[in-house]
Amino acid sequence: MKSMHRLHKAAAITLALSMVLVTVSVAIQPAVAATGTICEQFGTTTQGNYTIMNNRWGTSATQCINVTTNGFQIIQQDGTGNLSGAPVSYPAIYIGCHYSNCSPNSPLPKQISQISSANTSVTVTYPGSGTYDAAYDIWLNADTNVSGVQDTEIMIWLHHTGSIQPIGSSVGSVNLAGRTWTVWVGNNGQNNVVSYVQSGITNISFDAKPFILDAITRGGGFGTTAWYLTSMQMGFEPWIGGVGLAVNSFSATISTGTSPTNTPTNTAVGPTPTRTNTPTGPTPTRTNTPIGPTPTRTNTPSSGGGACSPVNATITAPFVKDGSGTFCWKSNNLGSFINSWNLVKLTVNGVDFTNKYAFINCASGSPCLPPKLGDGYWYVFYQDTSGFGHFEAK
Repeated sequence: MKSMHRLHKAAAITLALSMVLVTVSVAIQPAVAATGTICEQFGTTTQGNYTIMNNRWGTSATQCINVTTNGFQIIQQDGTGNLSGAPVSYPAIYIGCHYSNCSPNSPLPKQISQISSANTSVTVTYPGSGTYDAAYDIWLNADTNVSGVQDTEIMIWLHHTGSIQPIGSSVGSVNLAGRTWTVWVGNNGQNNVVSYVQSGITNISFDAKPFILDAITRGGGFGTTAWYLTSMQMGFEPWIGGVGLAVNSFSATISTGTSPTNTPTNTAVGPTPTRTNTPTGPTPTRTNTPIGPTPTRTNTPSSGGGACSPVNATITAPFVKDGSGTFCWKSNNLGSFINSWNLVKLTVNGVDFTNKYAFINCASGSPCLPPKLGDGYWYVFYQDTSGFGHFEAK
């Protein structure tokens, strides 16, 4: 994450009744495009002014979604996630920009201070079995750069099953959108996360801006009203099963101007917890700046301008490493992507990918790994001192 130490609090906006409200609305209407099926790992399509993505980032197993005229449904999901870790995917429908893929006629990014309301509604269907959550994923960034990870993630859980829980720790509750939500705050090693948790909701219409204003009060670096709303997404995080999960309808309207803002009511809110050991909720298609010092050359494996040395082992995807240590691996097969968190250092052929997600094939998207060296191998340098480091090639 980007380190920020000042605590920002959203100020309530008080308006005299005599003032005239002027707003400019950018409405995202229900989609009317043709339907189809997406099984590609990161396949997307557009429906009207929305983008729908398969986003199967956490498994090599097949996942397929059926795109409808106003949403989507999971029709095949063969992967299994770590119940104390990350899910297998986050198929979703969204407005805004996600890794430079912007929905048609996107009203986002938009500075939070310029947004008077962010009204949205959704109806969803849940299957009778499986372990999953149904959640909005709302992303904030300090600037308008949408090419990679964003700085703060807001999750609004409408439903969840099994033993899964949001990132971080529960810090109390808040009354928003006519409901009382349990609030979780944490950090997945890559960005801050604020989660608002309910369950059993299948139909809801609400204004997301009060959630945004509440989230940016949760700790230093969580944002200010000078930051930008970059995307509003609605989808599912399956760990086990998930066939039958469906967004039946989705809509959103981003209005700009000045309007009264309801100040959220917090109850039993404790101190902001520090970063968590194991990410459990957000879609980790994200990047962030290095979180520790660059390792110096010692008798342990070291990274240079290309190959690290000495090589400890030859690895091949799928490959996962957790915990402390300093290693140099070589590989001629890293699968389709790499991802890492809580590391001091991770380089591939000397290029820094510390706590970053990257594609192996540059045709698949950005960011991408450098090509193999002349001997036909990538050289991966891994260093963790916390005991909670993680690297995966899948």
